[in-house]
Amino acid sequence: MTPATRIVVAEDESLIRIDLVDMLTEIGYDVVGTAGDGLTAVRLVSQLAPEVAILDIKMPQLDGLTAAEQISADGQTAIVMLTAFNQPEMVERATHAGVMSFLVKPVNPGDLRPAIELARARFAEKMSLTAELGELADQLKARKTIERAKGILQKQYGLDEQASFQWLRKAAMDRRMAMTEVAEVVIREASETDS
Repeated sequence: MTPATRIVVAEDESLIRIDLVDMLTEIGYDVVGTAGDGLTAVRLVSQLAPEVAILDIKMPQLDGLTAAEQISADGQTAIVMLTAFNQPEMVERATHAGVMSFLVKPVNPGDLRPAIELARARFAEKMSLTAELGELADQLKARKTIERAKGILQKQYGLDEQASFQWLRKAAMDRRMAMTEVAEVVIREASETDS
């Protein structure tokens, strides 16, 4: 059996907060913390590392959108925004703040699971794309390093492109190093020679 999704609920109206916690618990979620203001919500999310934070848009000390921005910056928690408002500019700002899903007050118990699971799915997709983007950036950087080293070998030793690539690959295999590591050595030695 998989563990229940851990949730922090932030709502300044205590009756609504209690109702939300009861509804969430009843459908199998684990409410690990509650807050009556945005500042406490940010602190709780940082300390408890829940999978989901449900934030009211209007809260004292720190509004829900600002809290969402701060929580999103850590990149560990999916955010569901709780609101009684349906303003296009608020939805746009919430989207830029990292909000993955919305719940409209008064909350219908049947809307909770879809909103939470949508937020979790969108968050997982975002994390996957971010990781993939990082891998692609690393690959591009490695490719540029190898190309630069090939250019140095071509210039210094009169090798053609194929021969310089073969030299890097053989040097990497002989030394049990990655080609990028060999390329970095070639670049470093060339810059030391130039200076």
